[in-house]
Amino acid sequence: MAKDVRLIRSPISIAGMIVTTISAVVFLVVLLGDLFGLHTNPYLGIVFFLVLPALFVLGLLLIPLGAWVERRRRAAGKPPASVEWPRIDLNDPAQRRVAVIVFALTMANIVIVSLGAFRGVEYMDSVGFCGQACHTPMKPELVAHQQGPHARNSCVSCHVAAGARSFVRSKLSGTRRLLAVGRGNYSRPIVAAPEDLVAARDTCEKCHSPAQFRGDLTRRIPAYEDTEKNTESITTLHLHVGGTDRMGRTTGIHWHADPSTVVEYIATDDQRQTIPWVRVTDGNGTREYTVGTVPPDQLARGERRRMECTDCHNRPSHAIAATPERAVDVAISRGEIPVMLPFVRREAVKALKESYPSEESAIEAISRSLRDFYKAQPPPGADAEIGRAVLATQNIYRRSVFPDMKVTFGTYANNIGHIDAPGCFRCHTDEHVAKDGKKIGQDCETCHAIE
Repeated sequence: MAKDVRLIRSPISIAGMIVTTISAVVFLVVLLGDLFGLHTNPYLGIVFFLVLPALFVLGLLLIPLGAWVERRRRAAGKPPASVEWPRIDLNDPAQRRVAVIVFALTMANIVIVSLGAFRGVEYMDSVGFCGQACHTPMKPELVAHQQGPHARNSCVSCHVAAGARSFVRSKLSGTRRLLAVGRGNYSRPIVAAPEDLVAARDTCEKCHSPAQFRGDLTRRIPAYEDTEKNTESITTLHLHVGGTDRMGRTTGIHWHADPSTVVEYIATDDQRQTIPWVRVTDGNGTREYTVGTVPPDQLARGERRRMECTDCHNRPSHAIAATPERAVDVAISRGEIPVMLPFVRREAVKALKESYPSEESAIEAISRSLRDFYKAQPPPGADAEIGRAVLATQNIYRRSVFPDMKVTFGTYANNIGHIDAPGCFRCHTDEHVAKDGKKIGQDCETCHAIE
């Protein structure tokens, strides 16, 4: 048996033992540190929970590989000339001790590999991994997610469906993206392919019921003028969200998502912004609406799908303000930018509309622009308010503009509404006409009332 033990004394096997032992010890130490919250850096997570387990398994594979290579070498005539497999006799106390040790080490290895795999999978599902490991490419999505209504939801809860197939597919897709990040050839800005997104029934509808009756919702939308007093105006919007009531009647905007209503459409562009064909099936039968100027061969090449939540709510967790004006109006209405500062709305918007090569230069230039303006005509006792205005305007920039990714206000179309992007008007154009002459109209009162 001693001769066979010497087979694993080859350089390859010894290297495998060293790699396995070091990675196992380091992993166990780091695992304890992670359990006590001693590290939070996402890059360290990649090393500890992906790289170390991989090295551990590699070391285990090198041990039998080295023994196999050594056996082949000796079998080729190099001394010793031949090696026989060991004869195992558990009645022999020495062999029994070796067998117990091997069994114990094997169990320990299984535990270590299992812990590594579990923590690796868990880490790959974290927001830190998705948003920070690929820091520059995913920064716009991460920042918007942290500011959005789903900030407590993990990325995978919306971007990975249940089941092993979806998990494997998402990780393979993520691997391709990591390679693109490593090569630096990823797109700027990153635009998700709609067909890669998980269906709403597997994501949105786990928490939200499309058939629930919501009635009318009222929203007050503030706007401010570029005047000395930043004159405020309020638009009150009564949204007829609707849904299915207790009588089984479906009304309002959520009529589109009611399970008893089937709305299908064909989009002829990659981002589903051009929709020249719509078919509606409900209690009144089936009706097709087509834009007459679109040739049949173009429709045949387009993507046909059933309408779901994300066809309108396409930026539910990654919304970025459509314009600097809207972002500043919201900040003023929340008290982040003091409305008492003369012309603050105009000056904040002006600073945000400038083009800057980097976030650092933008932060400095925004501060200089606003402070220089008020230095020339300082309002009495407004130093603290000027500082608040500077900080709030800088924060708007940080949340909305990412020069490295060529992302700015309005880069991503938001299909809720129809002011800053086509949204509702992708279908409600008065140009979609059925054979009986009925149109998909633009009657404002169908969806909302305005005061």
